[in-house]
Amino acid sequence: MKYRTLGKSELKVFPVGLGCMGLSQSYPPFPDKKDSIMFLRKAVEMGENFFDTSELYGMYANEELVGEALEPVREQVVLATKFGWDIQNGKCLGLDSRPKTIRKAIEGSLSRLRTDYIDLYYQHRVDPDVPIEEVAGTMQELAKEGKILHWGLSEAGVETVRRANAVFPVTAVQSEYSMWYREPEKELLPALEELGIGFVPFSPLGKGFLTGTVTKDMTFADNDIRHSIPRFNSQENLTKNQALADEIKAFAKAHCLTSAQVALAWLLRQKPWIVPIPGTKTEERLRENMSAAYVELAEDDWSELDNILDRTFLRLSMMQALNSKFLT
Repeated sequence: MKYRTLGKSELKVFPVGLGCMGLSQSYPPFPDKKDSIMFLRKAVEMGENFFDTSELYGMYANEELVGEALEPVREQVVLATKFGWDIQNGKCLGLDSRPKTIRKAIEGSLSRLRTDYIDLYYQHRVDPDVPIEEVAGTMQELAKEGKILHWGLSEAGVETVRRANAVFPVTAVQSEYSMWYREPEKELLPALEELGIGFVPFSPLGKGFLTGTVTKDMTFADNDIRHSIPRFNSQENLTKNQALADEIKAFAKAHCLTSAQVALAWLLRQKPWIVPIPGTKTEERLRENMSAAYVELAEDDWSELDNILDRTFLRLSMMQALNSKFLT
């Protein structure tokens, strides 16, 4: 079984983790609880050991699900969850990373996850009203108390990461990253490499787009997160972006792979400390995602894929520039 180490830590995880959010929110339809528990336990049998959740997902429901499913195999898995919200009476009222709120959150997460410690505890979003140094200090206290083993940041800028890491070493940063969204390459990835911090990309399959299963004519339910995202709710955007999905699909087919395997293998190739966390609800898709850790291609093939990406993005950029010219 292959493993990767996140940053300078000793936190070893399977190269492709499992994002659990979709079992409870954002990507309907949601499986029956019994089926979800069976699925998560099957994932462990298959060799998966890195599970990502949050107190916010399903407003506690996702943590409760993950906790019940993985309690019998707790010592075999790495649990990552998140804090940073003001949750009152089942509703999220906004950001809150004050120490007292964090301490309330950790106790709730420990209870729902049926564990004495969290392997990786992320600040879900940076709270502008609480200095990141104060948050890092609280994490250091929780680590000394044995309630967390490692901590991380989600959707944080480079300067925030540096300030946090200076107080208490950060193990991992989580942000969106895929062949479809490469913003982290500009500043974040170089900084993480310098600091020795691992990177955990969410939406590594472009919220399903890079699997080749999303078409330009597709519409999404009101409770599907993609319903409110311009890349998905605009037929014009879907049509333009379809070019990338088609190119990847053709490349994958030529190499006897699926689009998802190519997209995840490409991410894994970028840095040895990158561990994507695609979400799925079926054993078949999970097996497909995990198998990306074993994809091997010749250097010429990787170069061909990079050229495809460069050409596609250049073409899309030219189209956008042309449209802007006519609109002004």
